[in-house]
Amino acid sequence: MAEAEPVTPAQAQPVIVTLPAEIDLVNADSIGEQLAVASGPGVAVLIADMTATTFCDSLAMRMLVLARRQAVTADTDLRLVLPCPHVLRVMKIQGVDAVLPIYRNLDEALSGLAVTTSGP
Repeated sequence: MAEAEPVTPAQAQPVIVTLPAEIDLVNADSIGEQLAVASGPGVAVLIADMTATTFCDSLAMRMLVLARRQAVTADTDLRLVLPCPHVLRVMKIQGVDAVLPIYRNLDEALSGLAVTTSGP
């Protein structure tokens, strides 16, 4: 069995994917593909920055859960930055907050501290 190569400092840096204002049937698949590619080998932390997101339908939430599964397979920690209370509320109702760590802002997500699933 081959030994795993050590992670270089460049690979250890979090990868941030900025998501659009609306995530729905039209763009959920392409966003899922972007997240899958971003959680490639050597990526320890992938942050889906949903700061601008004000709408996320159930298909998009399913895509995020699938992206989480792919990230776990790649040994990547997928984190969501989600300050919008309306989207956060829907994610809580759907149970997405139980599957994915959700942070109020990018600084929290980068530090990995202060995980929140509560509203503002």
